[in-house]
Amino acid sequence: MLVLEPSLANFVRLAGVGGHQLLYHPASKTDIDRDKNTQRRARTLARLQQYTKLEGAPASPRNTAQTSANDACDNDILHALECSAVHALVTEDKEIHTKARQAGFGHQVYNIQTAEDWLRRLHEPAEVHLPNIEDVPMYSLTNQLNSTLFDSLRASYDTPQRSFDAWFREKARTGRNAWIARVDQGAVEAICIYALQTDEVINDAKDRLQGLSLKLCTFKVGEQIRGRKIGELFLKAAFRFATDSRCENIFVHTSDDQFYLLDLLRDFGFEKRGMYGTDIMLVKAHPSSPPNVDIPAIDYARLYFPHYRKDFTVRKFLVPIQPQYHQILFPDLARQAQLFGSSSVAGNAIKQAYLCKAPTNQVQPGDIVLFYRTGDERAVTTIGIVERYEVHENATNIIQIVSRRTVYSQKDIEAMTSTPIKVMLFRVAGHFQSPISYSSLRQENVVSGAIQSITKISDDSFSRLLRLSQG
Repeated sequence: MLVLEPSLANFVRLAGVGGHQLLYHPASKTDIDRDKNTQRRARTLARLQQYTKLEGAPASPRNTAQTSANDACDNDILHALECSAVHALVTEDKEIHTKARQAGFGHQVYNIQTAEDWLRRLHEPAEVHLPNIEDVPMYSLTNQLNSTLFDSLRASYDTPQRSFDAWFREKARTGRNAWIARVDQGAVEAICIYALQTDEVINDAKDRLQGLSLKLCTFKVGEQIRGRKIGELFLKAAFRFATDSRCENIFVHTSDDQFYLLDLLRDFGFEKRGMYGTDIMLVKAHPSSPPNVDIPAIDYARLYFPHYRKDFTVRKFLVPIQPQYHQILFPDLARQAQLFGSSSVAGNAIKQAYLCKAPTNQVQPGDIVLFYRTGDERAVTTIGIVERYEVHENATNIIQIVSRRTVYSQKDIEAMTSTPIKVMLFRVAGHFQSPISYSSLRQENVVSGAIQSITKISDDSFSRLLRLSQG
């Protein structure tokens, strides 16, 4: 009997729950047939028979007589995705992930963990939790250096001249801290070691970052919780710490084969600044004051997060949201929970999705949205920056668009698409320390009546709202 890994088994189960058809591309079998390890080939072929063959898959026009057999298989598989023969591709092949990103449809390619997380969000949304990030001294982890997570770090770090364990113990003795995430059993499954540096030389070219900077020394998310926004939560912790410490830059170096991490870092404004040995050095500008730079608002938010443009060229909107959806989108406001701590209430990620039936089509990328919790609190609590705002009627299209950040189940999405749906992808810029009540909005003439749909407000109203949020 073939035993599946837990994440793969759960992915297959959830696909059945949601009625998703699992197919294999005939090029996969061609690739497997070339495996000279007979036992491994037999195991893989046995697993393949659990799925349905994709019939009539077109050959890739990129393949020529000079294309290697392996590349030809990769190209054929990706061409099926490009031709819309399937909605998504699930593979552990790093080369295919790289090729998909280069071709512009990397967002449709998943590994097992991220695919399982996507389906859990669609079909078991109540079961999806973003683990709290703990801030702990490194010395509290030395008794766990024999765990699987640290095995993978040793594999990439250790040489005859250096030892990860020796480095870890040395830094632990200096009082250095780390952010960690645990699995349900309590074992550490993700770690980000950090340190403050002053006037640091960061690369082989001897470039120096002036002033105080935050260095992310080790950034590792284990297989068991990959795809659950842990990297994003680590960055959220880093941005908060850098802001509190008045750091002007955040930097990290990593190898060029860490494409998940590289994509994440670039998406949050880290840019290449030369090489550090064989690693790529990436730096994010983190100025204490918002830079006066004339670039599109959405690019500004990406490069200088948590700063965002709020001048008169950027439009502002109030977005009413019902309490049950507010609690799902912004769980770190529930019980005034924080990003750190042992509470079961998880801090929310930065990148979110919101679905509604608002009649307005005015919202554009870079606009500011102010979430107004209706019903119980009747207050503006949260500010976000719009990344995408589109109208869709097809539930399948919506599921694909919000796949990596959805808090809506497939049933919710299908129920909503009886009429056209507005799909808003946004980044959470922050929560107001003092939520702004509806009565205050009325008193300050920000609104004149009930907030029942997405409502544009003036720049003056937005300025008054910011003053109110400061108490």
